Formats: sequence, structure tokens, C-alpha cells
Amino acid sequence: MAEARIDKWLWASRIFKTRTIASEACKKGRISINGTQVKPARMVKPGDVIQVRKPPVTYSFKVLQAIEKRVGAKLVPEIMENVTTPDQYELLEMSKISGFVDRARGTGRPTKKDRRSMEEFITPEYFSEEDDFDFDFDFE
Repeated sequence: MAEARIDKWLWASRIFKTRTIASEACKKGRISINGTQVKPARMVKPGDVIQVRKPPVTYSFKVLQAIEKRVGAKLVPEIMENVTTPDQYELLEMSKISGFVDRARGTGRPTKKDRRSMEEFITPEYFSEEDDFDFDFDFE
């Protein structure tokens, strides 16, 4: 029975752009086979169900062929079957609709749009530059 390394299979079946990214995903615990987290050297065989966590969605793929050489996009349906549940796709749609952009910590300075929205949030609307208050207090 043919077997292949999980990191090579993820790259060859076009789930990840590079094998390095596939290996990193395994090391970070984002890849599991039949419910158990795996290391990059773990072997996969036809019939295995692989879960790939790409927040906010967990994709599921059934291995039809164990390959280690990258194939064209048209041949991918012969290699794997997408068995991701519809509720995962609903999660993806909800995250797109919400419009919330999750800025990871340490991603750099806010953009001009971010800065303006923060200033709009912080600056009270009921004070303006034209308002000049003269307080006359007589403490005598």
C-alpha cells in the first residue's frame, strides 16, 4: 500500500503553497489525522481523513491517493476528497460578513484608516474646536 509523508502530501495536493509552510502547520499542531495531531514525518495512506485548521475554519480532506510529487490543479480531485462540513463554510462566510479584521499583535503600525477610526472612537462628538467655554467663578 502506498504511503507518503504528511507534509509532502499537503504540498503535493495543493493545500499549502510550500512544503515548508505545511511542515510549520504540522509543528504548530494545526494538522491532525483521524483526530490526532501529527508531526511532519507522519505517513498518510488512502482512507485517512486529514483535518487542517486555518482559522476560523477546520477543513477536512479524505486521502484517495498517497503522493509526494506535486500535481496540476485539475488532478487534485483524484488525490483527495473534500469532506469539510457545511457549518465550517458558514463560519467562513460569517467572518467575511462581520468585516472584523483581526490584527495580530506586532503586525506593525496601524494604517491611516485604522488611525482615523481610532481617533473617531476616542474623540467625543459633543466637543468641537469652535466651542470656547468661559467660566466666570466668583469665589468672594
